[in-house]
Amino acid sequence: MTLVCAGALVREAAGAGRAVAAFNIITLEHAEAVVAGAEAAGLPVILQLSENAVKFRDGRLLPISRAAAACAEAAAVPVGLHLDHVKSPELLRQACDAGYSSVMYDAAQLPYAENLEATRSAADWAHANGLWIEAELGEVGGKNGVAPLDPHAPGARTDPDEARRFVADSGVDALAVAIGSSHAMTSRTAALDHALLARLAKTVEVPLVLHGSSGLPDSELAAAVAGGIRKVNIGTALNLAMTEAIRTHLTPADPRPYLTAARAAMTATAAAMIGALN
Repeated sequence: MTLVCAGALVREAAGAGRAVAAFNIITLEHAEAVVAGAEAAGLPVILQLSENAVKFRDGRLLPISRAAAACAEAAAVPVGLHLDHVKSPELLRQACDAGYSSVMYDAAQLPYAENLEATRSAADWAHANGLWIEAELGEVGGKNGVAPLDPHAPGARTDPDEARRFVADSGVDALAVAIGSSHAMTSRTAALDHALLARLAKTVEVPLVLHGSSGLPDSELAAAVAGGIRKVNIGTALNLAMTEAIRTHLTPADPRPYLTAARAAMTATAAAMIGALN
């Protein structure tokens, strides 16, 4: 196989009534592990790099992106490359030259009208340059170390009617919805609002995306897919597997033993979570 359009993977998943897993990567070992996990599962996958991960890499998008693309091109399953949680217009405009076929533009923290204006501008640019674009309405909490929103706080859930208008007016290709998950959870104890998901699936005409999926048990992931989620974002689960393996195998002089163990642990996690969606 080779590098394919991430948006096409989401559309194919939607047409088949399933979801594609999208894993946030930070290192080359993340990318290698995700691809290996997808190959073990025999299913397509999306490699994602977030704006925060780009900042971690001293603001350099190209090195890790080219490494991820090389992993995708050598994969035995279809692999998409997606730029995630982009807030910077400058970073957005680097996506095409860095090999990305899709991007998630994140203005969810802004008031509705400002979110819509910023997202519509980003979508116009993305479509003019051949990119598939995802946005977020409602706020999936837990990003950047900020505590999750109270479940009853304004904006903590995506309103279906507002979501329908937002999609129509912004022109985005997919919508990340806030239905009870949270970023950066280290325990798999979250529960989704499945009644709200059912309303969103009936109301919104583009594929729905679930962020913060590491905190969900397998049963919730399966129910989310059955309820209409078509792209499932996972990041923290990989990092937990990686760091635990490093703690266990850390050696003073050679990083290869603990990185090998970390990559194997992430591969197993990726394969298991891909399997939970199908």
